[in-house]
Amino acid sequence: MIDDHPAIIEGYKAILSFNTLGYNIKITDAYDCKKAYNIITQDNKPNFKMVFIDITLPGYPDKKINSGEDLVSIIRKFIPYAKIVILTSHTEKFILHRLIEKCKPDGLLLKNDMDAKEFLIAFSTILNGEYYHSETVKKYKFTFPTHTKLLDNYNQQIILFLSQGLKNKTIQERLHLSRSAVDKRKVMIKTYLGIEKGNDEDIIREARKLGLI
Repeated sequence: MIDDHPAIIEGYKAILSFNTLGYNIKITDAYDCKKAYNIITQDNKPNFKMVFIDITLPGYPDKKINSGEDLVSIIRKFIPYAKIVILTSHTEKFILHRLIEKCKPDGLLLKNDMDAKEFLIAFSTILNGEYYHSETVKKYKFTFPTHTKLLDNYNQQIILFLSQGLKNKTIQERLHLSRSAVDKRKVMIKTYLGIEKGNDEDIIREARKLGLI
């Protein structure tokens, strides 16, 4: 289980102890990308059957791992037989769509959606070889605007940060981009959204109209 909040992992453990399949579950914890990477890549690691992973995690810059999303391909390489379950607080449609398309997890659950009952149902469903998406994820998957195919990961992150009220300087620091690079990407975003002239407020408004945020 990979999550930067130990209390959340303890909650997951408690819920899984009530699983209806009769399993005595052994769990290894990781609270950031570095520890997770070291566990995943070690030779004598446990025989993991399932990996629960949050997306928003402290990164591991030395390995160019910035989030839980970046860990997914590493998990598939070193533990190819493990089921991958993504748990996230993100509700933005383009982020959920990207996770489905890029990571192709066996399960995608929104923390805000999930209660103990659903968590156990998801656990059983995935172990039985089926995919599980929580209800909100299912709804977003089928109503997702096609416009986002034109937006790469950086542009999606810029839209998200703008909607959160972050200023240019903070966005530059979060994405490790120069001011000119962020400004150029804003021009691209405006083009994608059909904005001839406008500011950050216009980007946010049009993105909301399209259901991106």
